[in-house]
Amino acid sequence: MSLHLNGIFVTINGERHYLSLSVDHEGEVLERLVSTARDRKVALKFLKKSLWRCDCAALRERGIRDRQRTGR
Repeated sequence: MSLHLNGIFVTINGERHYLSLSVDHEGEVLERLVSTARDRKVALKFLKKSLWRCDCAALRERGIRDRQRTGR
């Protein structure tokens, strides 16, 4: 499974916002985030959410979601 990240500026109610999207290899939107800023903090938050969601989808697809272990 591959993950593609994309971002564009959009205007909402006359204000400029940054729209971030993560899309899987089939074209399905996995995660989206609209923010007023385009900085490191927002980018890291979006990337973490995207990767978490992508990993869960891949595990669910393979039927091994219940075998996932998290922690140290």
